[in-house]
Amino acid sequence: MTLDDAPVDLRSDTVTQPSPAMREAMYRAAVGDDVYLEDPTVNALQERAAALLGFEAALFVPTGTMGNQICLRLHAPPGSEIIVEARAHIYEWELGAPAALSGLTPRLVPSERGLPTWEAIAAAIQPRVYYRTRTALLCLENTHNMHGGTVAPPAAVARILQEAAACGLPVHLDGARLFNAAVACGLRVAELAQGFSSVMICLSKGLGAPVGSLVFGTRDFIERARTVRKMLGGGMRQAGVLAAAGLVALEEGPAHLADDHANARWLAAELAQLPGLDVDLTRVETNIVMCDVTPTGMTASDFCAGLKSCGVLAGPAGPYTVRFVTHRDAPRSACQRAVEAIAGFLKNRLS
Repeated sequence: MTLDDAPVDLRSDTVTQPSPAMREAMYRAAVGDDVYLEDPTVNALQERAAALLGFEAALFVPTGTMGNQICLRLHAPPGSEIIVEARAHIYEWELGAPAALSGLTPRLVPSERGLPTWEAIAAAIQPRVYYRTRTALLCLENTHNMHGGTVAPPAAVARILQEAAACGLPVHLDGARLFNAAVACGLRVAELAQGFSSVMICLSKGLGAPVGSLVFGTRDFIERARTVRKMLGGGMRQAGVLAAAGLVALEEGPAHLADDHANARWLAAELAQLPGLDVDLTRVETNIVMCDVTPTGMTASDFCAGLKSCGVLAGPAGPYTVRFVTHRDAPRSACQRAVEAIAGFLKNRLS
């Protein structure tokens, strides 16, 4: 199969392949037993990432879901509530882990574009009386996956952090695509991470590493996080072969994100012109395009199955919503092929 024959994979930015520089770094990585804190490449990744985001310490974890759940477990005691946006990844895509792993109840707060207002958050905080569930943690997400990769406005986030601190409420950031947000805002990633009690970022999405995420916090928080990581089965041994790719991802990955964003805007504009597809162009701020296929008469699952037969891979994000995600391995030429295939599919289906 040639590159031109291969499917255009727009299901997620997690499908990126390791770059040649990553493969070389993985091959040459110095390794040790990370459970004994002896893997020099893991240690280097954690130190470099902590400095980059402006935190005292960082911890390398296998997945973003594990990273989020470690933070929830440390911040919130069993039986307490966590406030999350109604379509947050922590709520919709982590298999009930807050309840199953830490005995936590999510209290959902809806929003227009992924970031609830402080007024909505404040209304969700439980009164401090002994017979009411305690509100222990607020979770934010930036960019917001299910709202189409929207960026949390920095000024609004700053106000939420200030008000939460005044209430004594810690705030965790699911920053799986925080580097995308930083590029979109024209800010350093450390500026978007400032003020949070803990942060999780993914190395294996737009940054292009094959595996891994990072958790950030104080040194004491990260020491306790290491214990929970081991409890959850995340104590890896010679993990330097993975951390080496993460180091390269931190250095070379951000430079590709602006192209991903431009390709997403182009893709969204092209899809919006096709019959039966509804795309809100104002929500395409980073590398995610949400497409409403209701006018086609197809469900999102049926639509994606049809696209697959035409050589385009996309994913359902709701009963009638299809998600397309641009990334380093889907350049403009691939997006053009995808639009041509989708146009042909719709012509045959709707004629």
